[in-house]
Amino acid sequence: MGGRSSERDVSLRTGLAVYQSLVRRGYDVVSIDVSDRLPQELKDQKVAIAFLALHGPGGEDGTIQGFLETIGMPYTGSGVQASAVSMHKVVAKTLLAAHDIPVPSGSVVQRGNAPSLAKVLKEGKLKLPVVVKPASQGSTIGVTIVRRATQWKNALALAHQYDSDAMVEAFIPGHEVTVAVLGDPTGMLKALPAIEIVVPDGFYDFTAKYQKGKTQYLCPAPLPAKMLRQIEGLGRRAFQVLGCEGAARVDFRITPKGRPYVLEINTVPGMTETSLLPMAAAEAGIDYDRLVEWILQSALDRAGRILQTTERESA
Repeated sequence: MGGRSSERDVSLRTGLAVYQSLVRRGYDVVSIDVSDRLPQELKDQKVAIAFLALHGPGGEDGTIQGFLETIGMPYTGSGVQASAVSMHKVVAKTLLAAHDIPVPSGSVVQRGNAPSLAKVLKEGKLKLPVVVKPASQGSTIGVTIVRRATQWKNALALAHQYDSDAMVEAFIPGHEVTVAVLGDPTGMLKALPAIEIVVPDGFYDFTAKYQKGKTQYLCPAPLPAKMLRQIEGLGRRAFQVLGCEGAARVDFRITPKGRPYVLEINTVPGMTETSLLPMAAAEAGIDYDRLVEWILQSALDRAGRILQTTERESA
């Protein structure tokens, strides 16, 4: 937990909640705030399995996953490739669109470039408002809804503070909805009840996500049954297309006419007291401790598959 990303504080809260849960379930647990001493700490503490509560770059983008792969340590959640692809919103959108999963139209502006708003709108076949955000960040950090041309330069500069690629995409009016998906080693995917997110000013930013009382969460989402089935299906497909494992959360915008768009997929969902994955699980009858233990099991499942593959190759 912790680490150096801009989501450090949220990660520490997630990590503490998970730590306390595993202690309640009787596991021998140690909490590690990730630093350059991580390799030695894992060795000194005799860690056998890593429960990843790291959010943002370094923890959700395949970096920590790759390190753990090199030392042969099982870990929770998605593997290196799925983590890296899912974290980079541009790459993820390209892959999802190739599998006919609806995503907002948009384009990319690389750091060092300063095209005019008019040029970007024309090339991307966009119109105001548009959303400008870093390609590889979470928790709505560095995101601006550009409604006026005067906001363009500052929005681009803000996004480039966090990533070399700034994504510019169509703003989708309507409902903000999220669907959590759980995968098991047999390949079966379970979509948890959808949650509609109602924000007073319509922008689900960092403050709205993590400040109690700021946002209203409707679980299950009060949407028509047909729409719920559709977004649950899209959530499972997105999870599968990107190669995710364990638990992930797929975020949607649904237009007033009922058309859903996938915005992004979170491969290390928050597990704080205000997080959406535990909320959806509770609605499905899965309490917090059971959910944490289920996610831990994903690490054991991965370890078992790797062991079986190694044994077959050796034979």
